[in-house]
Amino acid sequence: MVGATVGPRYVLIVSDPDPVAHRVAERWGTPPSTGLFVEGAAVRALSASAYFLRRPGVHIHDEGLDLKLPAALRDPALPLVFPSIHRSEQNQPCLTVHPLGNPGSSAEVGGSPRTLVPTDPGLMAAALRALDERSSAAGVPASYESTHHGPALRVPGLFVEIGYGSLPSPPESAVAVLAEVLRDLETAGDDRVALAVGGGHYAPHFTDLALRRRWAFGHILSRHALTSIDVATARSAYELTPRAEGIVYARAADRDLPALAGLGPRRRDSEAPERRPRPGAATAGGPPASGT
Repeated sequence: MVGATVGPRYVLIVSDPDPVAHRVAERWGTPPSTGLFVEGAAVRALSASAYFLRRPGVHIHDEGLDLKLPAALRDPALPLVFPSIHRSEQNQPCLTVHPLGNPGSSAEVGGSPRTLVPTDPGLMAAALRALDERSSAAGVPASYESTHHGPALRVPGLFVEIGYGSLPSPPESAVAVLAEVLRDLETAGDDRVALAVGGGHYAPHFTDLALRRRWAFGHILSRHALTSIDVATARSAYELTPRAEGIVYARAADRDLPALAGLGPRRRDSEAPERRPRPGAATAGGPPASGT
């Protein structure tokens, strides 16, 4: 991807307190400064595709970070990509990709209640596929997660995470994979885009569709989120999934929620063409527990 575009396509945000982000940044070293600064910290050029910025605070509470970025990074708005630790109730090792925001009334893990962040479906699909292709080297499976935490932003944002269970630190193999993948994400130009609705927290149905077909999803509303979502938030989930052609449902029953009425046409799994992953790519299927 280096040399294929003019200027960066996204900005990597490294939260220094986060053990995964810190280890990934160590692998990147100290690339040259772009001459841009945020609160005294240099924005650095990691590759032709990616800039990166170190932040002293916890990423899930870095509310409104986009408003602190230099104008050159806000017009046009560049997506913010956060490498991060993944925590879950069952402490299961995994690699995950997810959009940002809180579909319900709780905001215990950053962001604001019933407030969603713009998405970049192509970039999320690219991250998921690249992680899946290297999941054997990382030693853990890759999956989407549903929309579920902050920070609140006005530009597209996504988290790309390593869960390492009860180990004292992230495995070097997984850190190496994440550092490599985030350096140069290649988006596909032929993906069909949809809002994903239903299923579990780790979105196995939508993970499988993105890996096996040319589907890219923006917001992913889990079945749990549907129990408390209101009409305005459901509408924003659709509107903040750019180029959405409709809604893909994990099961037929998920279509019956009143908050989704009239939101967009139903799209069937088979409407997107099949894709051919690279040799060695793992099969879809993420951890079964809820996580962050």
